[in-house]
Amino acid sequence: MDRLVTEPFSIFRGRRVLVTGHTGFKGSWLSLWLHLLGAELAGYALEPEPQTNLFHMLDLASRMRHVCADIRDYDRLRAVFHEFQPEFVFHLAAQALVRQSYEQPKLTFDTNVGGAVNLLEAIRSTPSVRAVVFVTSDKCYRNKEWIWGYRENDELGGHDPYSASKAAAELIFSSYLDSFFRKNVGLGIATVRAGNVIGGGDGSRDRIVPDCMHALRNGIPIVLRNPHATRPWQHVLDPLCGYLTLAARLYENPQDYSGSWNFGPDADSIHTVREVAEKIISFRGDGRIVVQTPVGAPHEHGLLHLNCDKAQQMLGWRLRWEFDRAIEQVVRWYQEIDAGTPALEVTRSQIEAYAQMLPAQRAARPALEACHD
Repeated sequence: MDRLVTEPFSIFRGRRVLVTGHTGFKGSWLSLWLHLLGAELAGYALEPEPQTNLFHMLDLASRMRHVCADIRDYDRLRAVFHEFQPEFVFHLAAQALVRQSYEQPKLTFDTNVGGAVNLLEAIRSTPSVRAVVFVTSDKCYRNKEWIWGYRENDELGGHDPYSASKAAAELIFSSYLDSFFRKNVGLGIATVRAGNVIGGGDGSRDRIVPDCMHALRNGIPIVLRNPHATRPWQHVLDPLCGYLTLAARLYENPQDYSGSWNFGPDADSIHTVREVAEKIISFRGDGRIVVQTPVGAPHEHGLLHLNCDKAQQMLGWRLRWEFDRAIEQVVRWYQEIDAGTPALEVTRSQIEAYAQMLPAQRAARPALEACHD
């Protein structure tokens, strides 16, 4: 573990880091990585319900300050900021499911839009904050079913409530950046828009990997609603590496790195939902697929991917676990869990394996060479 602590993200060691949404799938992976890096860590999120949730499986409540609260509760959020005085903030708290946004649009907007305002207000009143990574979604772009990837300056918008809420959060962020944060030369703050993440421990419904693994582990067919839809699939550790790299840059050079950033695979790495399911079956060695498109199903976009030239050129970031390896690591995570290996051991070993692929720091810029070749 020494390499994880000292390289390539040594800037986080001993720093106060606040993660909202730390009980979610992506938040749990990020929180464990930051814990392994030696950060003084606090989390603010709703309590996950099932005891099989990754947060519980990793026993993260014993490894960080665990605040169980709602991002819509501004007074509580502001109090946590003032008590903890974070230096880094990673904002992941959200209602993150498209289909649920059709079922609960008000909850989605209250959480993703109102919660964004609460978070930005809390940051504005906390002078200790030096770097903020504000996570939205690749779905914040107005989807025109283009064959090329969306750039950071393309039009925002959303057909479904989830996508619209993320586009609105981006507009609110831009307003706060121009109205308040640019005047604070010591604060770096950025939004990040990642493609569809996959990885072990994702318990969300209506997502392809959890649905596949649930079916295969229970000996039933994988049911696909929209098998030809394409998405920018990537292992959760790849965008998290981008977030950590960006946070370090924001801390050291806030004026040059504030703004919006895409993190996703190249266009030639985009795959359909069916290809994801088929690859999972291939690595497991069992399973079958059936296609069932429900009558009256809510609208889902068929084509979506990102242009990540900015992150590649300015941060030196790139995917390190390409599609096949990403799927392999997901399948292996579940196989090891099913074989009785503790989730903490499996998840930690995958973070270690990923970290071993990152180049060592360069002496001239010790904290900033995280994802450079």
